[in-house]
Amino acid sequence: MKALVYGGAGKKALVERPEPKLMAPTDAIVRMTKTTICGTELHILAGDLPSCVPGRILGHEGVGVVEQVGPGVSAFVRGDRVLVSCVTACGACAYCRRLMYSHCTTGGWILGNVIDGTQAEYVRIPHANMSLFAIPAGADEEAMVMFSDILPTGFECGVLNGRVGPGQTVAIVGAGPVGLAAMLAAQLYAPAALVVIDLDDHRLEVAKSFGATAVFSNREGTAVDAAMRSTGNRGFDTVIEAVGTPATFELCEKIVAPGGTLANIGVHGSPVSLHLERLWDRNISITTRLVDTSSTPMLLEVLRSGKIDPRRLITHRFKLDAMLDAYEAFGHAAKSGALKVLVEA
Repeated sequence: MKALVYGGAGKKALVERPEPKLMAPTDAIVRMTKTTICGTELHILAGDLPSCVPGRILGHEGVGVVEQVGPGVSAFVRGDRVLVSCVTACGACAYCRRLMYSHCTTGGWILGNVIDGTQAEYVRIPHANMSLFAIPAGADEEAMVMFSDILPTGFECGVLNGRVGPGQTVAIVGAGPVGLAAMLAAQLYAPAALVVIDLDDHRLEVAKSFGATAVFSNREGTAVDAAMRSTGNRGFDTVIEAVGTPATFELCEKIVAPGGTLANIGVHGSPVSLHLERLWDRNISITTRLVDTSSTPMLLEVLRSGKIDPRRLITHRFKLDAMLDAYEAFGHAAKSGALKVLVEA
C-alpha cells in the first residue's frame, strides 16, 4: 500500500509499505478514504517530538471503511463507514474512567506517533470499539474529517479549558486551522467579543469571515496594544494560545485579564517563559491539555443540527498519490493560503 513515512527531521517520503494486520482481538483494519495533515506533523518533521521515530507512517485523522475486525470488536463490522479518532482509548483504565482518553495507558495519541497512522491506504486501529465513530447515513465525509482532531481539540483544549461563556471577551492567538476551529466552537457560547491575532493577513481575513468581532495583525508588533485598547485596557476573560511558540505564549500572558484564563492548545517544542513577576497577583488560570475526544459524540450532534460548518476550514484537495504536494501546500500556508488540506485515497 502507499503510505507517507517519516524519515527523520525534515524528511518524508511516499513509499510502498505492507498492509497492516490485526495484532490484538480489539483491533480493526480500516481502509482510509480521506485523511488530512495536522500542524502536529509539521512539529514532528521539525524534530520536536522524539516519540515519533523514523520509519513511522504519519497521520492521525480521517474517515474510512472497516475492512476487518478482531473477535473482541463488537461495535463495528466489515463495511461500516467510520470516523477515526485521533486519540485511542481502551475505555477501562484509570484515565479512561476519568474521560482522560489522551492518557489511556495503552492508547492516547499513538496514531502517527508511536504506531503507524492514517496517511496511508490502510491503518490498524487498536481498541476499535472506543476509537472509531460510526458515520451516519448521508453525512458529509469531508466535514467528518474535521472531527477527528481539530474540532474536538479547539473545543476541549480551547473553549472548555478556557471557560468561555456568554458575554465574555475571548482572544485567540493563531488563526491556523485549530485556532479557527476554536473560534467556530467558541461561537456556540455567545461571547461578547471574539478577537483573533495572527501575522498572516489572509488568515485574519478568513477569521473575520468566520465571525471574529475584530482581528489584529502582529506583523509590526502592535497587536498587544491594539487588542488591549479594544477591551478598554482590561484584557480578555479567555485567551487561547493556538500556535505553540514562546512569542505567542508570552503575547497571551500580556493580554489576559485579571481573573481570566489562558488556555494553551499549541504544541510547544521549546521552553516558554512564565512571567510570574507580572502575573503572580492577577488571579489567572493557565490550562494545558491534549484533546481527549470525549466531546466528539456531542460535536457530531452539533454538526447534524447545522450549527457548525467545518467544511469552511478545507481549502485544498489532493489525491494520496500527491501527498508530498499536499505537505508542500500545508507547510507553506502563507504562500498557498492553505488551512486544512483534504487527501483522498
